Amino acid sequence: MKRFILNFIAIICFTGATFAQENLTYQKPPQEILELVDVPLAPSTLIDSDAKRIVFLYRDQFKSIAELSEEEMRLGGLRINPVTNISSRATYFNNIQVKEMKADQPLQVKGLPENPRLTNFSWSPDESKMAFTHTTSEGVELWVADLQTATARKLTAPRLNANMRDVLNWYEDNSAILVKMLPQDRKNLIKPETSVPTGPTVSVSDGKEAQNRTYQDLLKNPTDEFNFEQLARAELVKVNLDGTTSKWLDAKMYDDISFSPDGNFVMVSNIKKPFSYLVPYYRFPSETVIYTRDGKKVNQVNDVPLTEDLPKGFMAEREGRRNLNWRNDAPATLVYVEALDGGDPEREAEFRDEVFLLEAPFKGEGKSILQTKDRYSGIIWGDKNTAIANDYWWNNRNTRTYVFNPSKPGQQPTILFDRNYQDRYSDPGSFVRVKNKYGQQVLKMVNDKAFLLGDGFTPEGQYPFVDRLDLENGETERLYQSKYNNKKETLVEAIDMEEGEILVRIEAATEYPNYFIRDIDSDEDLTRVTSFENQFKSLENVSKEIITYKREDGLDLNGTLYLPAGYDRENPAKLPMIVWAYPHEYKDKNSASQNTSIANDFTYPYYGSPVYWVNRGYVVLDDASFPIVGEGNEEPNDSFRKQLVANGKAAIDAVDAMGYIDRDRVAVGGHSYGAFMTANLLSHSNLFAAGIARSGAYNRTLTPFGFQSEERNYWEAPEVYYNMSPFMHADKMKTPLLLIHGEADNNSGTYPMQSERYFNVLKGLGATARLVMLPKESHGYSAKESVLHVLWEQDQWLEKYVKNKDQLEGKIEQQSPVLQN
Repeated sequence: MKRFILNFIAIICFTGATFAQENLTYQKPPQEILELVDVPLAPSTLIDSDAKRIVFLYRDQFKSIAELSEEEMRLGGLRINPVTNISSRATYFNNIQVKEMKADQPLQVKGLPENPRLTNFSWSPDESKMAFTHTTSEGVELWVADLQTATARKLTAPRLNANMRDVLNWYEDNSAILVKMLPQDRKNLIKPETSVPTGPTVSVSDGKEAQNRTYQDLLKNPTDEFNFEQLARAELVKVNLDGTTSKWLDAKMYDDISFSPDGNFVMVSNIKKPFSYLVPYYRFPSETVIYTRDGKKVNQVNDVPLTEDLPKGFMAEREGRRNLNWRNDAPATLVYVEALDGGDPEREAEFRDEVFLLEAPFKGEGKSILQTKDRYSGIIWGDKNTAIANDYWWNNRNTRTYVFNPSKPGQQPTILFDRNYQDRYSDPGSFVRVKNKYGQQVLKMVNDKAFLLGDGFTPEGQYPFVDRLDLENGETERLYQSKYNNKKETLVEAIDMEEGEILVRIEAATEYPNYFIRDIDSDEDLTRVTSFENQFKSLENVSKEIITYKREDGLDLNGTLYLPAGYDRENPAKLPMIVWAYPHEYKDKNSASQNTSIANDFTYPYYGSPVYWVNRGYVVLDDASFPIVGEGNEEPNDSFRKQLVANGKAAIDAVDAMGYIDRDRVAVGGHSYGAFMTANLLSHSNLFAAGIARSGAYNRTLTPFGFQSEERNYWEAPEVYYNMSPFMHADKMKTPLLLIHGEADNNSGTYPMQSERYFNVLKGLGATARLVMLPKESHGYSAKESVLHVLWEQDQWLEKYVKNKDQLEGKIEQQSPVLQN
């Protein structure tokens, strides 16, 4: 009896750790991982429209937890620092260099502020200057850099209001910038924790359906409404390059602002009341007004009501004018769209949308120029006789490309392409554009021929191409196709189609991406533009390849396989493996089976990557194919679990057949929908030794009006919501699961509560699980302390439950012999 009690106590001591809270400070992963994380970033690049000049923007790879801990208000779908009046989640750069494209070295921009926090970069119309903002402890300043002299200077005090974005817009003559400034009459904000309620918060339903997604950071009460209005209000102010200012418009809750191509008019949108507790700010009421460049009102061109209710479906739209913008090839002509089906995708209609033009003085109804069979998705303007339009339809994944004559609306448009947009092998590419006399991007044409830059995915690999397209008959002529088999070439931008000059980026698995100018008439004619060094030397000898394999139903799958440096393929050791994936839905098997993974792209281990563990002795199968297919009337999610498990089994079988892995020591992981995938795989299969699920959602009844690619609501498909929810099947969880979630996750549907509630039920049912909640972090993780700790948590979990699984099982058997009786 005494021996039984001691053994029972041992069992409780061993298992009790999974039920206890841990007071843990931020940890760091082992050196093999740390040396790949804490490295300097290569700069981001901004390239002018003629590809004559390149601007390098430098930043730290991570923020600090102190930065994430600055004051934050979450209102109307926005996250705002109320002290500095800019997004509390803004990405800041701390240095600028500028380089003439064919120069040897870049120039350091002089005159930048101390401890720079730079963002909101904007080219001047002539691209000789660049405006940007600098965030100080007191607020946001306007700065401008002269790119010809590589000097920067401050134009304003820290009075800009960047809370609603679109904070600065250049005047067409490069002489001044229109900015949003804090209004003089702004009232003090109310601290939510100190406000005294004046009554209950009441929401009402008037009988109309309002099937909205589960948005986060919404307004919740009158205090939120007051604070949102104060933070959104701004004056529009003209700032001349000599630093002088003049008020342009009185304070309102300004949203989008844009100058007409000729610079003589300005389209200004502002938000109005009533606000909503159901939808984000961009569905609040708004109006759009046209002004002269001097701030005189011309006419109101749109008045949009509060949009809380829409028809069901991803292709639903509100009625009335939408997508207002300027026609790029005209001085001052508005373009807008209206739904012909009432915005209801379930209503039968020969045409879904109609496109209109409205010229100055912008009164009355516009002139119809095009009707699209499916939902309008944009126009590339060429000249008065030529334009390219696109439409698409989610439910069948179809897209069309039309060429039409905007001057002859009665003339039938010609359909250039009519295709499944998930079919990457048939993708014709993107049209080349060029800057016109108004400084706007328009279709590049030579003798009624346009040009296309394509990614070039094929069953044999990726071979980017340049095509010339005859707009009269739709015939194409191939001008260039990459021949690399051991490198990846990306066609970034056309510099001069007459001369055949293309800006390209070239990389390899261990060769950091760099920019070159390619003469497509001569395969060997490459001019180097940048010389970025590979900062990840410890991955240089790692083996990387794309493997292809089949699912049990014959569907072709693939993934990127990494083997540790020095791994002996001739006498392979049975290593543990990590499978990392993210499910994708398809409406046809052909698209689902296409291979768009490239072994020749640079191996870049960002914070969410599993690649680090190849240096810890694991085989890694990254970006493994996890297609979920529903053809015809069947929806992909109707057989989600079955296909998910089939994908996982196929991946393990494929690598096991190579002799590289111990199939009893395989982990699976994913982020967001990949976390949802992971929990389902562990609940409905015994394929894996452990799982890692980051920032996921596990109970689909908490997202009742659709999730991911699921359009049906819970009441239309309750069995789908139930069967797909790991929460509902927590009793089946027998595999160790690490749950990680940001406490401030603002992604639609992935409330932090999803992980908290799921962990609680796993704990209650006796499953092996660990929940890590990251303070201040959102859906992705940005603080250096958080990222290093996440990598430490994952490494600890993998070492314990995967690599050393046999030792752990032996320890359990030794400590709990009574369970054998």
